[in-house]
Amino acid sequence: MKIAFIGQKGIPAKSGGVETHVEHLAVRLAALGHEVTVYSRPYYSDPSVRTWNGVHIVSLPSIATKHLDALSHSFLSTVHALFCGYDVIHYQSIGPSVFAFIPKFFSRKTTVVATFHSRDYFHGKWGSFAKACLRFAERLTCDMPHRTITVSRGMAAYAKKRYGRDIVYIPNGAEAVVAESSDMIGVFGLKEKRYVLSVSRLVSHKGIHHLIQAFLELEDTGRIQNNFKLAIVGTHAGTPGYERYIRNMSEGRDSVLFLGEQSGEALAELYGNAAVFVQPSEDEGLSLSLLEAMSYGLPIVASRIPGNEEALGDTGAYFEQKNIESLKAELAKLLSRPETMREYGESARKRAADLYGWESITRQTVELYEEMEHLRNGKRYDIRHRQRVA
Repeated sequence: MKIAFIGQKGIPAKSGGVETHVEHLAVRLAALGHEVTVYSRPYYSDPSVRTWNGVHIVSLPSIATKHLDALSHSFLSTVHALFCGYDVIHYQSIGPSVFAFIPKFFSRKTTVVATFHSRDYFHGKWGSFAKACLRFAERLTCDMPHRTITVSRGMAAYAKKRYGRDIVYIPNGAEAVVAESSDMIGVFGLKEKRYVLSVSRLVSHKGIHHLIQAFLELEDTGRIQNNFKLAIVGTHAGTPGYERYIRNMSEGRDSVLFLGEQSGEALAELYGNAAVFVQPSEDEGLSLSLLEAMSYGLPIVASRIPGNEEALGDTGAYFEQKNIESLKAELAKLLSRPETMREYGESARKRAADLYGWESITRQTVELYEEMEHLRNGKRYDIRHRQRVA
């Protein structure tokens, strides 16, 4: 099949759950023999790179502002894709998916799929008008494509209840990477198993300000070990004011380190040598960084929200959403119990391998593409066995 991905910033992924999701999926689809194209933005991926790990990359410009970046790039990518003869056009996120109607009506032989990653209007970076537009985009994402995927069971149930649509559940995935070297964390000023790790975009709904406040208060009251650090990986996503705010929270404290965007071996080593991973989000679909932490066997403290509970199950500790005292209590308790940390880490690693392996996710995605192709050609398709029925 000839497959295109639209809506992500590009690959290889530097940051962002959607970009990482597309990278893993696209590379595996290409390895299976499919012709895969990922549309990218020139400020994110080097426009001179045309192929990467078997995936074609088409770099097109965008209006690189907070409100117009994704929409302008997705529209231009959609127009380009109309003339490329794709069998499948797969949109990522509810904003870019508003353009799914274009190939659906003007490229009749193309199957149009969209992935509903999260309810973006809950994200603090958007104003009232933008949130209203995103709610409308969510409706279009569920109604317009030939098939819509959600990355969590909770969102699939929500879409079914709100829009009366049967949405396909295919989760995000996780895969631990073994770093070849072991000295990178020293460059960051970190020591093995002597730091708490957070990996996310620096936007307010990710709750990093809750984590910083909790960590600093634990440090001030002597409830965390001496010389322990908090390592924050990520950068802002059109929200530089929030990044300045959380940096100011820890100004003058050398125990909180902002490491910016990290990927590849550097990120793998940060995961592999952390003592604890904290996921303090106020809202999530199915957090890729949380799944990655699980795949590395890290003990985890997460906010008690549906997306985190779905991913983590009973393999980690929870604190009440936005509650600093609850986060302090759970983090301090876990760090003081090495045996519990070990048990949580082992069970989280097993859960990630059993439920969120990328090979299984790729297979399910291919089966969905094939199913839609057969159904749209007027042929029956046995979903139970994923075999064509005459």
